Amino acid sequence: MSAEVGRRRYDSLRRAAQALDTRAEIAQAARRLFVARGWAATTVRDVAREAGVSVPTIYSVYGNKAGLTRALADAADLSADLPQQVTQLEAAAASPERQLAAMAAYDRRLYERAGDVITLLREAGRTEPELAAVYRDGRRRADETRVAVFSSWPAGTLRPGLDVQHAVDIYAGLCGIDVYTTFTAERDWSPDRVEQWWSETLVRELLSCECHRSGRPGRLTQI
Repeated sequence: MSAEVGRRRYDSLRRAAQALDTRAEIAQAARRLFVARGWAATTVRDVAREAGVSVPTIYSVYGNKAGLTRALADAADLSADLPQQVTQLEAAAASPERQLAAMAAYDRRLYERAGDVITLLREAGRTEPELAAVYRDGRRRADETRVAVFSSWPAGTLRPGLDVQHAVDIYAGLCGIDVYTTFTAERDWSPDRVEQWWSETLVRELLSCECHRSGRPGRLTQI
């Protein structure tokens, strides 16, 4: 009896692993086709053929083409190692400078590893309301993280006259995918150089001189 239970348990684990592999294969195929052909020119049947699965499998896993793209958006966050950013931000010894550096590093990883997906979502969202909503949700989540970080800092950390919302706006303007693409694709900057420039520029633009000199730590309690 115990042997039979063990076989069933391993069968269940095997099926779960196969399901994850299938999801990954579909997402990778969709990413290749969406980026190469564009959103409108790619059908669910195309994705199924590229992934080596049936059309019903696509629908059972992701629902529809818009759902498939939402899954890609989630995968973009994972590819940039979101848990690593959270760990760095919550580190007890993190100073505002180090927290800004961790955020810049995350954005560099995001654009480096999933910039094509972000661009796809933005461009396809001009004609597809569902995808526009996915893109807006991603921007909103990023802003929420920045609000949480900046709001955790003691009074006087931000530059005089700068409130949290305006600090979030400045961050978004500096550390966007278009800036990253301009530097890396048009100006031959390395991703490392962009990340370093972001880190240094964010400190100059957001932090008060007193905070910068003192290295005063932030107190992030929840992201």
